[in-house]
Amino acid sequence: MNLFKISWKYLTFRPLSTGMNIFLLALGLAIITVLLLIQDQFEKKMTQDAAGIDLVVGAKGSPLQLILSSVYHIDFPTGNIKIEEAKKLSRNRLIKNIIPMALGDNLEGLRIVGTNQDYLEMNGVTFSQGKTWELPFEVVLGAAAAVKTGLKIGDEFASSHGISVGSHEHDEHNFVVSGILAPRGNVVDRLILTSIESVWYSHDEETEESTATVDSVAIAEIDSDSLESDQSDEMDHDGKFDQPVSKTGFPVSDEDREVTTLLIQYRNPMAAIQLPRMINSGTSMQAASPSFEMSRLFELLGVGIGLLQGLAIVLIVVAGLGIFIALYNSLKERKYDLAILRALGASRVQLLVLIFLEGLMLTFLGAVLGIVLGHSFLWLLVSQNEQSVIAAIQPWIFLKEELWIITYALCVGIVASLIPAWSAYQTSIAKQLTKA
Repeated sequence: MNLFKISWKYLTFRPLSTGMNIFLLALGLAIITVLLLIQDQFEKKMTQDAAGIDLVVGAKGSPLQLILSSVYHIDFPTGNIKIEEAKKLSRNRLIKNIIPMALGDNLEGLRIVGTNQDYLEMNGVTFSQGKTWELPFEVVLGAAAAVKTGLKIGDEFASSHGISVGSHEHDEHNFVVSGILAPRGNVVDRLILTSIESVWYSHDEETEESTATVDSVAIAEIDSDSLESDQSDEMDHDGKFDQPVSKTGFPVSDEDREVTTLLIQYRNPMAAIQLPRMINSGTSMQAASPSFEMSRLFELLGVGIGLLQGLAIVLIVVAGLGIFIALYNSLKERKYDLAILRALGASRVQLLVLIFLEGLMLTFLGAVLGIVLGHSFLWLLVSQNEQSVIAAIQPWIFLKEELWIITYALCVGIVASLIPAWSAYQTSIAKQLTKA
């Protein structure tokens, strides 16, 4: 007697009821699957992206916004800071290394980050093609950025002002791709990296363009000596594009310049106590710790995750009750069938196993469907958020914790089948056949 085949026939006899119970259970398990994947990968990604950064310094504002914009590149910068003040801070004995960054432009929503080559070293990158930037307007593409844009070595493009897509373009001088990074699995993959000088010069040209109308009136009135002087100045201006950029530290400039943020590495543990307080109270800048701000963020997110987990448990309990009711009602209608099976030689234990098999098959199908739905939903979420930190999450990675989801679902099936199975075990052949 094939109990498995008989159980399957009983389940498919009422496809609507069976399908609803499976789907309800799968919905709760899908929520748990998504939460498991996000918690596991999100925290790992955030920790990996902030590796090597002890402190972030920028303009006054929200500390969390400063961290999100400077370390994870998923928010707007809080503003700019004077480079002279930044250089003064870099001479502090508590600082081992300081990496300046200039933000404010994008290409198709991908951040263009002006920095020095210490940033590449800190992230341990390797080149799959080309080399690092050496001249102004040379850029290095992260692996994901190269795939999204389709750019190759030697290709040129115009950047757009601002962080979001749709801003006006800086088309006075194009950027050129000098290198493409190998996949690293962190925030660098979705960035376009260049020198700070490149960011400065692109915005210098914007300023010059905004005053073009006023300048055109003055040019009409100048004499030949002034014209020669202007031509000489223009040659000097063009010549700066051929000057090598700074590979480390701060770029050299005769003008009053600004940077957006500073990434700091401590020299010793004492710096963690003294440096943030000194910056926040003694300068016009603010300091924020990535580890501290991320701990606060995870704490805030934990409330929402707890609510979703509670909802998932409620759905699973309701699904368990649905399975119990379905099995119990089905059992009452099948009393005669079970008596016939007993008359044909089936033992009480076999009837017990038959009902348990139905419950286990229902919950196993619900668990498999729930896991598939969870991964599919996460894939959809990732595909719709290509520029956020969620884009780094891999939706089709299967965790060992997901095996516990199947185990948990099977336990629900066993519990829901206990009373119906016991009723089947007590089936009396004589009583049921007499009723018939």
